[in-house]
Amino acid sequence: MAPSDRSAGDAWQRLYRGLALVALVLTVGTIGYLALGLPLLDAAYQAVTTVTTIGFREVVPFGPAEKLFTMAYALLGIGAILYTLTTLLETLVEGHLANLWGSRRMERDISRLSGHTIVCGWGRVGRATSHQMHKSGQPVVVVDMSAERLSDCPYPHIVGDAASDEVLHRAGIDRARVLVVTLESDAGSVYVVMSARVLAPELTIIARSRTDDATLLLERAGADRVVNPQRIGGDRIAAFALQPHVVDFLEVAMRDSEVEFRLEELTVRDGSGLAGLTVREARTRLLGGAQLLALRRADGTFETDPDAAQVVAPGDVVIVFGTGPQLRELHAAGGAAR
Repeated sequence: MAPSDRSAGDAWQRLYRGLALVALVLTVGTIGYLALGLPLLDAAYQAVTTVTTIGFREVVPFGPAEKLFTMAYALLGIGAILYTLTTLLETLVEGHLANLWGSRRMERDISRLSGHTIVCGWGRVGRATSHQMHKSGQPVVVVDMSAERLSDCPYPHIVGDAASDEVLHRAGIDRARVLVVTLESDAGSVYVVMSARVLAPELTIIARSRTDDATLLLERAGADRVVNPQRIGGDRIAAFALQPHVVDFLEVAMRDSEVEFRLEELTVRDGSGLAGLTVREARTRLLGGAQLLALRRADGTFETDPDAAQVVAPGDVVIVFGTGPQLRELHAAGGAAR
């Protein structure tokens, strides 16, 4: 647990102890005055006025026993009240109450999200993934164990163990579209993938791995895609060395929403305007000048530069290259869904 987590937890524990101590002192005072012969309401009234130092008169004339008990009780009670007030002020000054209210407000916002991406781990890979998803218009919820690391997170976030079912439910796993696991530990990532797959069998899970062995374990645990940044980095370096302009073009076409032409994938759903059309008919009727570069069939096989007579079926993924207006027109015409 981060130092900030411990300090917040300690402050709340001290406050709870103080409130419990005040309740105990009031109970002891009430019982004491009852033992000295006061009725229940008078006993409770005398206990409260004594411990809060309000200074009203005694409800009945006090003899030596009542006076001795009241002096001892006042000293004990004032100490409990001062301890509790000091702890309350400390909690307010250090911002723990504001943090609690902010956390609850954030969780209410998360509860309203649907179709979002959950990113587990706010490290370098998690940050880059979250920023890119946000830039593309995808809502993001971040989960990390450290409140200190999440202090600069601009997205809705939850402090907790991503392998916990309770934390994943708080992140809205039952409503999420994608879960991205980018923990620093491969073992931790495996546990998260296993938990998420049990909770959401249809969820798309993408996990980061550090080794080839971990890649295999993550796939067995239920990850749909496993990414090894070291391997991808090596491949990118080689690609830049061999075909730098091609790589630059693909980077721009996939990530920069401001450029004229973009690459995009569209999943053909039942009832889509593309379903049942041949590639030639799709290009003529719906694509509006955009280029259909490839089809990925429901069984996972790719057909690059598909034959014009090929039929587009529900479940196929269409890889399209075109301008922003062309792609928006395709969506508006009911061509496919992302």
